[in-house]
Amino acid sequence: MFVSLQFKLELKKEDKEKLVKLMRMQSAAIRVAYNMLRELKKNLYRWENFRESEDERHEWIERINNARNELDLILMRQPSVKAKAKENIQTAWELAVQSLIDWFEEPKNHQKAKSGFGRLPTQEDFPKECPYSFEEILDYEPWVQLFQS
Repeated sequence: MFVSLQFKLELKKEDKEKLVKLMRMQSAAIRVAYNMLRELKKNLYRWENFRESEDERHEWIERINNARNELDLILMRQPSVKAKAKENIQTAWELAVQSLIDWFEEPKNHQKAKSGFGRLPTQEDFPKECPYSFEEILDYEPWVQLFQS
């Protein structure tokens, strides 16, 4: 048996405007959260697999920390975004993989592609499933061990 509930919600014009504004802010926060997840995944993966120079190491750590700070701020201000971000972790990974491929296609990164893959990488060269849990994306710091040695 299927029951359908319908109701009409009467809102004042200013309440409708507030609701639309709130929905837009939520949507924008989700987009920014996806972008930060993509950046975090891309830079964590680059750190683990393609770091060569000291400058790159520090640059990627800085990018990871900046993206984490921005994501933390979004999640603190709009906690409901966290559930949506967790649901779409795989999508963010797929975007990160494409971003990594684009990065390797830049002429200055061709040598890294050659040393890492023997050629420019494709989708098949990266893990199909996201190698990082949501918690790792927020907390994982692989460089700590390196700097403690």
